Amino acid sequence: MTRPRAALVSLDATPWYHLVNRCVRRAFLCGTDAVSGQSYEHRRGWISDRLHQLAGVFAIDVAAYAVMSNHYHLVVRVDVERAEGWSDDEVLKRWTALFTGPLLVQRYCAGADMLPVERKAVSELAATYRERLADVSWFMRLLNEAIARQANAEDGAKGRFWEGRFKSQALLDEAAILSAMAYVDLNPIRAGMAETPETSAYTSVAERMAELPEGDERDTGKARAASPDRPPCDSPRETPVGQGPAWCETLPCQPLMPFDATARLSHAIPFAFEEYLELVESTGRCQRPDKRGQIGERVPTLLDRLGIDPEAFIAASSTLMQRFGSAVGTPASLTARCAARQARHLRGMRAAREVFERRAA
Repeated sequence: MTRPRAALVSLDATPWYHLVNRCVRRAFLCGTDAVSGQSYEHRRGWISDRLHQLAGVFAIDVAAYAVMSNHYHLVVRVDVERAEGWSDDEVLKRWTALFTGPLLVQRYCAGADMLPVERKAVSELAATYRERLADVSWFMRLLNEAIARQANAEDGAKGRFWEGRFKSQALLDEAAILSAMAYVDLNPIRAGMAETPETSAYTSVAERMAELPEGDERDTGKARAASPDRPPCDSPRETPVGQGPAWCETLPCQPLMPFDATARLSHAIPFAFEEYLELVESTGRCQRPDKRGQIGERVPTLLDRLGIDPEAFIAASSTLMQRFGSAVGTPASLTARCAARQARHLRGMRAAREVFERRAA
């Protein structure tokens, strides 16, 4: 039975979520359609650009993403405190970057003289917009609508472009965040679209590696060659005029969420990027069909610190959506989630015990 979105996205439980949306009508979101032979590769840039743009407007940070042939994955963090700290003027500035707004808001933004009752109405609208700017459903709505309209216009088609509402998984702890990010970044390797993380175009890990400085100890040449038409996303960055949909020409881009293992930044991914990259590369080698194997004797630092079983992590990194339900986390986190929702069971408890509890040697 379909659950209400409020039961799936509860910011009281966690600000972190894994989101997935898929296309309908067999038409490709991106890639090359094997039936018609038509290429839709350029649409990957639409998704990536729109993600960065909406992250610059919403109080929602993008930690990881992967654009596949007929679906995409996101890992995001909702920052309600940031939205609550915005003034009404800041909220209206951000909202009117997406919508023109009612006449009352337009007059206020233009500096027109207003009666006290009109200013009160504007303040009430700003409160509504503030809530929406920290709402995952609004974020996904504006992402999906823009892509659907542009794709339908290009295809000369009408009707649905997405199969339905997006799927979401609450990420309840650091182990769940790590598993979801690795699952997302390794999607192209698992699907046979790329051989290594740095060559998996339109993923967050490839974008991060492409932005590494020249001379870094990691070989980033392949990352830059993977998508030569994609410049690094600096803040602010804008899509060149005439090289994308109309909305690409107005909204600046926001970089991906930074890494910070020191926990000094509340709006950062709680790992070191070098340790995360080590884990992704090790797991990616195990997932390649021509290089099946085990993680070596040296367990990646993050798995060791979080007490995650290496071999179980490999399995979970390819079956996260199937093995877990509406929430991902350690057994303790899932148990707490059950108690908070007054539920008797959450799908994924067995997987949580297998993956997030280190087995005795």
